Amino acid sequence: MLDKVLTRFLGSKHNRDLKKLLPLVKQINELEPETMALADEDFPQKTLQFRRRFAKGENLDSLLPEAFALVREAAHRTLGERIYDVQLMGGIALHQGKIMEMKTGEGKTLSSVTSSYLNSLPGQGVHIVTVNDYLAERDSLWMGRVYKFLGVSVGAILANMDNQARRNAYLKDITYGTNNEFGFDYLRDNMCWDKQEKAQRPHNFCIVDEIDSILIDEARTPS
Repeated sequence: MLDKVLTRFLGSKHNRDLKKLLPLVKQINELEPETMALADEDFPQKTLQFRRRFAKGENLDSLLPEAFALVREAAHRTLGERIYDVQLMGGIALHQGKIMEMKTGEGKTLSSVTSSYLNSLPGQGVHIVTVNDYLAERDSLWMGRVYKFLGVSVGAILANMDNQARRNAYLKDITYGTNNEFGFDYLRDNMCWDKQEKAQRPHNFCIVDEIDSILIDEARTPS
């Protein structure tokens, strides 16, 4: 009974969490005219500036509005698609380590680009986990147009790759792959006698697409 009363007056936790994101979305929107005025060659330079600011002690949360605004304009110029406010909110939620649910067609693939770009700035790598090789390769090429425009490298881990190719892909700023490939590479690395033989580097940030399928369905029937 008390829960119902509190929800009526304060709103659900879900709604309260969404409201907390609105000031950040407002900041991003206010930066849009500034990013629209940039020349194409300015985008990689902005990425370098963000990296330098992070190296000097500025945290990712403070860089978020500028980084998200830059990605929005980069996506518009490379894909002809503008990232909407709801997609920005999804990207913020992912950056905060939360699970976000979007309906088919609402643009979750594009939504993840903002948070993956932001978390690639430290230079420690970002993994994006998909459900199959087709999506890993498709998204790395499709969203790769945005990343490369921003001066960020992107790769994909596919089933037919040898260890050297995998190592090269893991050295990219952003790496796409399936849960099976990431998982078995981790297991193989832990059986290596020589650190030089390992494919993966230390883990930093990960986005899991179709998280219910990967962490529940796939977890019950591992390959």
